[in-house]
Amino acid sequence: MLKKFWNSLNKKNDNTNEEIVEKDDLKAEEENLENAKTDEDINANDMNEDDKEVIEEESIVEKSVEENIEENIEENTEENTEETTLNDNVEADEIEELSLSQAESDMDEDEEQPQKNLGFFAKLKEGLSKTTQNLTGKLDELFKGHIEIDEELYEEIEEILITGDVGFETTLKIVDMLRKNVKKKSIQDVKDVREELKLIVEEILSGDDSNLKLEPKPAILVIVGVNGVGKTTSIGKIAMRLKSEGKSVLLAAGDTFRAAAAEQLEVWADRAGVELIKHQEGSDPSAVIFDAISGAKARNTDVLICDTAGRLHNKKNLMQELAKIFRIIDREYPEATKEVLLVIDATTGQNAINQVKIFKEAAPLTGIILTKLDGTAKGGVVLSIKSEQQLPIKLIGVGEKIEDLQDFNAKEFAKALFSSN
Repeated sequence: MLKKFWNSLNKKNDNTNEEIVEKDDLKAEEENLENAKTDEDINANDMNEDDKEVIEEESIVEKSVEENIEENIEENTEENTEETTLNDNVEADEIEELSLSQAESDMDEDEEQPQKNLGFFAKLKEGLSKTTQNLTGKLDELFKGHIEIDEELYEEIEEILITGDVGFETTLKIVDMLRKNVKKKSIQDVKDVREELKLIVEEILSGDDSNLKLEPKPAILVIVGVNGVGKTTSIGKIAMRLKSEGKSVLLAAGDTFRAAAAEQLEVWADRAGVELIKHQEGSDPSAVIFDAISGAKARNTDVLICDTAGRLHNKKNLMQELAKIFRIIDREYPEATKEVLLVIDATTGQNAINQVKIFKEAAPLTGIILTKLDGTAKGGVVLSIKSEQQLPIKLIGVGEKIEDLQDFNAKEFAKALFSSN
């Protein structure tokens, strides 16, 4: 590939040199015909010709390099397809994570736009509209078309739940519970099956404390997750929310691996009016956490929120890095109330389960932040995460605004999910 690249470059340079010689011959003829030109004009023309040569040569090199990069990208894509299942969000980093200029621009727009006067349930219902249409909308059509409760009804419910990203195991569990409850309660009307299904969903999602544990003070939140899922945005929104509640907050830029991660977090820190502890890009993440803990102690900070690297392509490095961070926290901040939250992009559907499994091996997870529910029809994955992984959903993102990162409430979620549009 390299040989092909250089041959192409040399061939194009030869053609360029021929063009330059021809231009020089024409230039000489023009000089003989236009004797009235001063030396200064001639020098200026020479300068322009030199500039053209440089620009042409740079354009050739640039084009060749771009072609070479495209070839490399195609090869690397073929070599790395095995990692797609666990790491399909990493390549989305440039799209999902705001650049510094975009973040500042979007923040300004949010402040200028009038806030919608929607209550908690209305916002949740609006955010779950795509999932509701995909999942409960199909269930409603199913119940309308069935006269009696039979095995065919249960099979079609299974199909709708599985295609709604509820997951195979969780679907079987739900339908099994539904059969038992229908028999136990002697339900005869098909319409009542829908209400029973809603109660089962609520029951599966309930049972754990979904509230953030920030007491007693001080508290430390460690945020983990792959790149592109909305970690930085989630941290910024949590910081602003806690600050508005009167709590003192300190941020730690522990993702020293991804380019500009600290700078993006700094934008949010400035907006929230909180301090940020950061080191140079590529430095030891645990050193950042150590300094942040020291800073939190010195400032008597209520809540320390720590960002972490989101790489999954090398699971061993991820585990070692996170393990070191948690050793630092346990040693230097044993008195702190600790939450370890995994950020999951709801649009990934069942792939989210794979991410949960990996991070459960690497970190002592205490809960989930589920983002981008408003942009997907795959909200059924909430049931899989809770049922199969036994982790409480702490926060859900149902929009772009600060207030759209909401506390998870199982009863309200089930109600919004099964509400008629």
